[in-house]
Amino acid sequence: MFSNFALLDLGTPELILILAIFLLLFGGKKLPELSRSVGESMKELRKGLAGTDDLKKEVKAQAIQTKESLSAEHDS
Repeated sequence: MFSNFALLDLGTPELILILAIFLLLFGGKKLPELSRSVGESMKELRKGLAGTDDLKKEVKAQAIQTKESLSAEHDS
């Protein structure tokens, strides 16, 4: 679970401190609602990023095609 935070270099004590601060700021009643909305946002972000793979492939194919057509014109 904590391997996702390796990039941020957060350990268990830091995560506990962050969760305690959130609990103090938002309270016990709002925390589940907040975490649910964060989860839904991450889900939407992943959906959006999944569509970029197709776009990357299309742009790369068009770039290769353009490069080939330019080199064919240059050779003539």
